[in-house]
Amino acid sequence: MLKTLAIGATLAGALAATGTPATAAPRPTPNDEMVIGVVAANGSGCPWGSAQVTPSPDNKAFTVTYSEFTAQVGVGARPSDFRKNCQLALDVHVPQGYTYAISGTDYRGFAHIERGASGSETANYYFQGERQSTRIQHNFDGPYDGNWQRTDTVGITSLAYLPCGEQRYLNVNTELRVNGGWSNVKKTTSMLTMDSTDGRLDTLYHVAWKKC
Repeated sequence: MLKTLAIGATLAGALAATGTPATAAPRPTPNDEMVIGVVAANGSGCPWGSAQVTPSPDNKAFTVTYSEFTAQVGVGARPSDFRKNCQLALDVHVPQGYTYAISGTDYRGFAHIERGASGSETANYYFQGERQSTRIQHNFDGPYDGNWQRTDTVGITSLAYLPCGEQRYLNVNTELRVNGGWSNVKKTTSMLTMDSTDGRLDTLYHVAWKKC
């Protein structure tokens, strides 16, 4: 069962109207505000109160911040820790007369993958009631030790806009996996995280706007 979270953010600013070919004339920009709230979260990677969402000042993007999203195998890891996932239901309110699509995503984190081990980050996002989008996976092969960033980009012709006038939750699914492979899991630990040493690291979602 999804848990309701009392988390929300409101920022005012001009929205950039994108989602048109480069040769098209710029669309008008609304002067209203974009409001995003996390209404539900489910998964081992985002336990109660550990995920927050904030729009960017220009409302062209929003950031999901995790504090407990780590998959690991080896010393100190539980058998179930090899896979962590998080499904967020985001309530996105947009200015009247506009709709939006997710045009790209930047994922950031830290990885320590031993030689012989591997990891993966997989994500998709879709509107409530719609079929899930294609899952995009990024792989990590050991040895690897350091910060990482991966970017998913959606072409203009592939953008899936929320139907004008409808209000649906945006579902964001992310998953981290680590496979010990032929590494010595009795003496080493391999880990993949959307987290940092201070407990916070960001995932940035880029928004494309379109006038209805």
